[in-house]
Amino acid sequence: MMNRQELILDSLERRGACGYQELAEVLGVSAMTVRREVDRLAAQGLLIKTLGGAQKPSAPACYYETDLLSRVALHVPEKRAIAARALELIAPGQTVFLDPSTTCLEMAGLIAKRSQNLTIVTNSVPACLALGRGGRNTIVGIGGQYHAASGAFVGAESEESAGRYFVDRAFLSTKAFRPAEGTFESVLETIRVKQVVAGRCSELVLLVDGSKFGLRALSKALDISQIQTVITDAGAPKADLKRLERAGKHVLVAEAAPARPEAAHAP
Repeated sequence: MMNRQELILDSLERRGACGYQELAEVLGVSAMTVRREVDRLAAQGLLIKTLGGAQKPSAPACYYETDLLSRVALHVPEKRAIAARALELIAPGQTVFLDPSTTCLEMAGLIAKRSQNLTIVTNSVPACLALGRGGRNTIVGIGGQYHAASGAFVGAESEESAGRYFVDRAFLSTKAFRPAEGTFESVLETIRVKQVVAGRCSELVLLVDGSKFGLRALSKALDISQIQTVITDAGAPKADLKRLERAGKHVLVAEAAPARPEAAHAP
């Protein structure tokens, strides 16, 4: 019979990463006990501690959280195309939720320029700033504990605040996506707000570029059954898109604008 540390390492070997609560359920002990065992294993270099859990040293890059600034520069044409397609779903006078993702940040910029008479609920500080440049919509910011890496408010206060609003459409992105399972995140604190919003919207729209398909991150956030619409780009695997359509999901594929050639220099 395996001891606690062996069970933790076995779980990480099979899953790549686990949260403290997940490990506590596997071991049948408290989360505090798990934290102590994880500390001992981390000191031996047998695992890596993460925010809210642990991962094996060789875990893929998607298990690590990256800060907002580093993510803004990734897959920009795809994110802009997805954001523009998402904007087409919004009717005047609707209430929508935007999560702290960089794709929703692109969407916030478009809303500020093009949309009027919307009510936008968000826990993203950068999204609030972008939306504020338009001045033609109502912006509701969800407060709480500030999470600097994502530029978002999280925690119990954020969850309670999110639960006060019912929105027509919630636009959420993700760290990783498996069409047969759902979405995954690497920061456990951000998951609960998304789960609360998912239960308070008429339609949940997932904004996910093709690079995130087939991946898992630290912990599952949303089940595939909670998602009604998926907006992605042409880089998404065709087999996965067909799987989503067979499951009754509304799938929209946004075409990213081709890169502009550099202007020729005059002689």
